[in-house]
Amino acid sequence: MRVAREFGIVSLNLSERKGGRKSPREALVLVAGEGVEGDAHRGPGERQVSLLAMEDIEAERAKGLDVAPGSFAENITTRGVDLPSLPLGTRLEIGEAVLEVSKIGKDCHGGCEIRRATGDCVMPRRGIFARVIEGGRIGREDICRYRI
Repeated sequence: MRVAREFGIVSLNLSERKGGRKSPREALVLVAGEGVEGDAHRGPGERQVSLLAMEDIEAERAKGLDVAPGSFAENITTRGVDLPSLPLGTRLEIGEAVLEVSKIGKDCHGGCEIRRATGDCVMPRRGIFARVIEGGRIGREDICRYRI
């Protein structure tokens, strides 16, 4: 039996150009098979939408880093779910959209702003990526679920 678990959204983030932090938005529109409408990283592949937990950002703050939602270039900042523990293929229902976990972590590129500033980046260990299975609008107030 698959049990639905809920989690929250702290921030929705978008960047119109690559290479920097993302800025918070009230809502995002996800496009099936492509990612976030208007985001510089939009395109096909396994890394259409990036997610990072606020708990991980808070852990980095506790180390003295000046970081906030969007600092790690994540599209969705969550609360209440251990993202890297979700198995590949897990479906995330957020607002009108359905995502599928496609990658856990990533390799930071040489120009990673956070890694340059701090010598480390949490995304390779704690960030996840998803494909957009069903597109639609998502907002910070939306109920979010995943099934295990």
